[in-house]
Amino acid sequence: MESYLRRLRRVVGSDLLITPAVQLVVVDDDDRVLYERRGDNGLWGVPSGAAEPGMSFAATAVAELHEEVGLSVDEADLVPFGTLSEADLHLFTYPNGDQLHAFSVMFEVRRWSGVVTPDRAETMEAVFSAAPPGPVFSPSAAALAAYADYRATGQFQLR
Repeated sequence: MESYLRRLRRVVGSDLLITPAVQLVVVDDDDRVLYERRGDNGLWGVPSGAAEPGMSFAATAVAELHEEVGLSVDEADLVPFGTLSEADLHLFTYPNGDQLHAFSVMFEVRRWSGVVTPDRAETMEAVFSAAPPGPVFSPSAAALAAYADYRATGQFQLR
């Protein structure tokens, strides 16, 4: 099924779109983060994605994690730790010229089921690591910085 954003792109082309989205910091028992290498630009980041009509932030998080890396998570196991909406942190242009300003809720995930299995379209590879395996997609870098501040302070992060 074609995504909502793809349908909008047919109408507006590459013009700037604003969309609700999620970013997930998935942490294993060794405190390593799940990084994925993106299919669109080859950069590393955290699982993320835009909401579809009728979906909540939590439902979007569940769907994106399963779609991109094959992990299943219950909505009750999503821990919101912040939002990311500042244009200088979360406005970007894809390699094809499409512009997007996402307003994301960021979630920590420490409980899930399944085996990491990249979809090979949006996610080329995925690994748990103490540090990013390569250059990081800027919105993911902002989410990781917010997560570090959340872990240090316990305070919900508004960015």
